[in-house]
Amino acid sequence: RRFPTVELRAETLNGSTHVPVPSDSAFLKALLFELRLVDDHVFVEHRDTCTRINHSSVYSVCTAGGELWPVLAFHKSGLIYACVPLVEESLEPRPPLLTVSGLSQGLALLLGIMDYVSPSRKNEAEMNAKIGQLRTLLVQACPLGTPLNTNIRSLNSSFEDIQEMPADKDQPAWRSNTYKGKPQVNVCITEKVKCMQYDQRDLVDTWQVYGAVNCKCDIEGSAPNVTLSLNLPTNGPPLQDIVVHHCVTSVDPAMLMSTSAEPLDDSVYNGPYKFPFIPPSDSFNLCYYTSQVPVPPILGCYQLIEEGSQIKITVNLKLHESIKNSFEYCEARIPFFNRGPIAQLEYKVSYGQLDLSREKSLLVWVIGQKFPKSLEVSLTGTVSFGTAGKEHPTDYVCTGNTAYVKLYFRIPDFTLTGCYVDQHSVQIFAPGKPKITASRELISSDYYIWNSKAPAPMVYKLLLD
Repeated sequence: RRFPTVELRAETLNGSTHVPVPSDSAFLKALLFELRLVDDHVFVEHRDTCTRINHSSVYSVCTAGGELWPVLAFHKSGLIYACVPLVEESLEPRPPLLTVSGLSQGLALLLGIMDYVSPSRKNEAEMNAKIGQLRTLLVQACPLGTPLNTNIRSLNSSFEDIQEMPADKDQPAWRSNTYKGKPQVNVCITEKVKCMQYDQRDLVDTWQVYGAVNCKCDIEGSAPNVTLSLNLPTNGPPLQDIVVHHCVTSVDPAMLMSTSAEPLDDSVYNGPYKFPFIPPSDSFNLCYYTSQVPVPPILGCYQLIEEGSQIKITVNLKLHESIKNSFEYCEARIPFFNRGPIAQLEYKVSYGQLDLSREKSLLVWVIGQKFPKSLEVSLTGTVSFGTAGKEHPTDYVCTGNTAYVKLYFRIPDFTLTGCYVDQHSVQIFAPGKPKITASRELISSDYYIWNSKAPAPMVYKLLLD
C-alpha cells in the first residue's frame, strides 16, 4: 500500500537527498536482489563485500532514482514483510537508526501483520483471504500512513463496527470494544532458550533466555485497572532488558535499568516486578525480558567422524538436575547436508526411538516426555549414503564434518528463570470476582550442538573494551 501523503512529506523533509519510491514491480525486483533471493550466486560488490555486513533488517535498495534508504524488510515462512519508513530529516549524512522513529513504528506494524497472517500459512486459501483483507485493515491501522494500531488481529475486516470516537471519554484508544460477562484474566509466561554448544576447549558455549508475558483480560468497563506481579524464587536470576507494553501506566525505574550489557551486581533489581495497566481488548504481550541463567537446560556432545564411505556419529545428552523432567515433546534432529540419501543405517539408542525422514536426509531422535532416572541419553550409529540428488539438503556453511544436532522441546508449567505469576497478587479494580488463570512454559529456539570434531562456523565472543 502506498500513501501519497507520506511520500509528499518525505520529498519536503528530505530535500535534495530525497529518493522517490519506484513502481511496485521495480521495487520488488530491487528488494529481492538486495535480500539475495534472486541472483544469489552472482557476486555484487556493493551487496556482497565483507566490509558491508548488515546487522539489522534495514537495507539500502538500489533503484533507478538512487539508493532508497531505509527499507525495513525481513523474510519469514516464505513471505517477505517490508515497508519504507519516513525519515523526517535530510538523508545525508545518514542519521543513526535509533533516531529514526519511523523504523520502530514500521517494525511494530510489520510484526502485527506477520502475527495476523502467519497462523494461516499452511492453508493457502485462508492465507490469500487474509492478505486480501489487509488493504481494508491498513486503513484502520495506518490512516494517512501513520501507524496508530499495530495489533492487526484486533481490527475488524469490515467498516461496519469501526468507532470513530470511544463512547466513553475515559476509554483509551487501545480498548477497541468493551467486554460484557464474567471477568477473567489469562496470563502465560513463555520463555525461549537459544543455545550454541561446541564441546571444545577453546570455544565457550553460549545460551540466552528470552521471556514474554502474554495476557488476555476480559473485564467489563471502559478503562479497568489491573495490577500483575512477576515473582522469582529465592536466588533466581534477575530479569533484565525489560520492555513493557504501552498500556502499562507506571513502572519502577529500577526495573528498566537492569541490562544484560553490563555485568550483574548485588544492586540489580530482582523483583517482585509490578505492572499496573489498563488492558487492551485483545490478547497482548505485557512485557518482554531476558535473563542470564547459570546453565542451559540440556547439555550435549556431538561427534561426527568420517571413515571412508561411512560416517560414525555419537550424541550424548544430559538433562540438568534443576530442570523439570516432564516434556510435552523432546527430540533431537540430526541433518546430513551435501550428501546423498541415507542408504544404510546401523544405530543404538539408550532411550527413545530413532526415525528416518521420508527424504532420507534427516535422523529424528524422539526422546519423548521424560529423560530416564540417570537424566542421560546416548545415540551411536554408522551411516552410509547413496548418490546425491537435487532434493537433498545443501548448506554452504555445514560442509565436510561441520555439522550439528538441533534440539526441539517444550516443558509446560516451567520457566528456566523460575519466573511465575502469583494468582493471588493479581489485582483487578472492577466489580465481580474474576477468574484468574496463570500458566508458563519453556520452549527451545535455535538450540544447536555442533560437532566437536570439526570447526564450528560461528563463535559468539565477548566484546572487550
